[in-house]
Amino acid sequence: MNLNCIDKIELGIQTVYLLKFEPFDIHDFFQYLTEQEIERVLSFKSIKRQQEFVATRKLRHDIFGFNHIHYNEVGAPYIKNEGYISISHADGIVGIAMNKKYEVSLDLETISNQSLRLRDKFLSEQEKKRLNTNCEIEMTKAWSLKEVLYKLSGAKGIIFKEQLQIQKLSEEQWLGEIFIKGKKIEVELSTFVLDNVVLSCNSGKKLFLDGGLRYNI
Repeated sequence: MNLNCIDKIELGIQTVYLLKFEPFDIHDFFQYLTEQEIERVLSFKSIKRQQEFVATRKLRHDIFGFNHIHYNEVGAPYIKNEGYISISHADGIVGIAMNKKYEVSLDLETISNQSLRLRDKFLSEQEKKRLNTNCEIEMTKAWSLKEVLYKLSGAKGIIFKEQLQIQKLSEEQWLGEIFIKGKKIEVELSTFVLDNVVLSCNSGKKLFLDGGLRYNI
């Protein structure tokens, strides 16, 4: 199994690395994992989860070497002295987005009708009126973009249909808003389809909107 075919995408102020894979023997790639990571991956009962973990660490190794992936108190990943990163995976693909200066959020979602079934749980009534709620691709994009906003919020217990709002500017360019702690944060978003997977990421700096004024955070 070849885990050396990596795609690199420049997405606004972020760089996204993608690695596609088919089922493989995880033991063939243990040389790219630290001892701690080998111990962790062997604790997973799901073969799919094991392969995703190993593929992600192989991708990490190709970008950063053996620098360990750490997680903060809300589960967001980071690598010391390398800036901000975000990790996501879907069927047969893993991705790492990175930015030296600003927070980054990446989400990969396989296109399916699950987003149609769950639309009432993550879309507000206004969003339903603006979007094509009968289109699998558009609803998968909407779900994926809300996942991006959720990661950027850095908070748990977020109500997707109330505190995370999205507006479609074009097929690939969207605008997101996070309502948290009495503030509104505006986020530039990008989303597009890669084979049968939707890739979504913030493509600009987060901005507070306070009293009509914008300023970078």
